[in-house]
Amino acid sequence: MELTQDKINLIERLIKTNRKFTNNEDLYEDFFNETCKRSLPIISTISSDSTLEVYLRKVATSSILNVLKDSGRLRRTHDSYVATKEVSLNAPEPSYSNTYNNIKIEYEPIDFDNGPEDVAIKKEVLTFVLDSLNNINSQDPDKQYLELYRLRYKEGMTQSEIARELNLSQSEVSKRLFKLMQKIKTSLNG
Repeated sequence: MELTQDKINLIERLIKTNRKFTNNEDLYEDFFNETCKRSLPIISTISSDSTLEVYLRKVATSSILNVLKDSGRLRRTHDSYVATKEVSLNAPEPSYSNTYNNIKIEYEPIDFDNGPEDVAIKKEVLTFVLDSLNNINSQDPDKQYLELYRLRYKEGMTQSEIARELNLSQSEVSKRLFKLMQKIKTSLNG
């Protein structure tokens, strides 16, 4: 697949407006190449311009972080990423007043993976996969692809359990699941 100029311009804009791009301009080509490599398999399946921009923003951010980590300019700490020049190897131990030693702080972790942008992207991709799955199943209904998918990925059953449920051999279930995933990948790659 070849990127159109408008998609190239969009990727370039998203990279250059990312806050991690500042002071790392020399890695622009790496950022761009990594973003393209990660987005090409799915970019053609997204029809909405706004969903495409949200998807590419997320891919660009992830790509920038990976390039910065790989180049040694970014390091993961227990709660975030920091520039390596900011990481102190001998950080002083924090001092606390004895008054607060017995206080237990509890919190619910925030799930950043389910923001509105992620939900929109997941919905579009899942809709495409579901349409592909229904199409694949209708082309070869005796293979029971839809039922296999449901039992394996929705119900979480093992291949042996599915084989017993559908009165098939475990190897036949394995072959059909593999074939189904190949067909879905082919439809995603367009």
